[in-house]
Amino acid sequence: MMSSGPNVDVEDLNWLIVGLGNPGERYERTRHNVGFLVADELARRASVQIKRLECQSLVGRFEYEREVAELVKPQTFMNLSGEAVKCLLHKIDRGLERMIVVVDDLALPFGSIRLRKKGSAGGHNGLKSIIGSTGTDEFGRLRIGIAPEHPVANTKKFVLDSFPAGDSAEVVEIVERSADAVLAVIRDGFESAMSEFNG
Repeated sequence: MMSSGPNVDVEDLNWLIVGLGNPGERYERTRHNVGFLVADELARRASVQIKRLECQSLVGRFEYEREVAELVKPQTFMNLSGEAVKCLLHKIDRGLERMIVVVDDLALPFGSIRLRKKGSAGGHNGLKSIIGSTGTDEFGRLRIGIAPEHPVANTKKFVLDSFPAGDSAEVVEIVERSADAVLAVIRDGFESAMSEFNG
């Protein structure tokens, strides 16, 4: 059961779910913004809005299985995501051990997802920024595969392009499964969720 938590005291916060992407209408449905799409799906399920301004981010709060979580969409643009995350982590009762960063991954096949408790940036500028700002790579992340079927000459253009219309149904399914994975981590812990979704 998910619900909004407008009266939850900030001292009771537990989870920080950070969907990475770029702000603005131009980037809304691009491959690089799949982290935003997952945050929006979780907000839809909880009937909350991600609109509170804090630390150069849009933030929304919800409750799930007696846990309180915040959905975060940094507005700094991808390459500076770490500035927003570092600021948010300085607030009361927020820690790396209960943070999940949701990102696109060019190294994973389109449609696959992988939960990890820690790891390198793997060439992802958003993760690189967060690791640089926090000084550690020991935080959870959900990587969502966007790899093309065939090699592309310009990977920057590829990730900043929108998903093809023909992939729209599969994108919806990927986003829904990714949201399920995030909730599984909150409900059952990383190890159990990894066993369920990394197969």
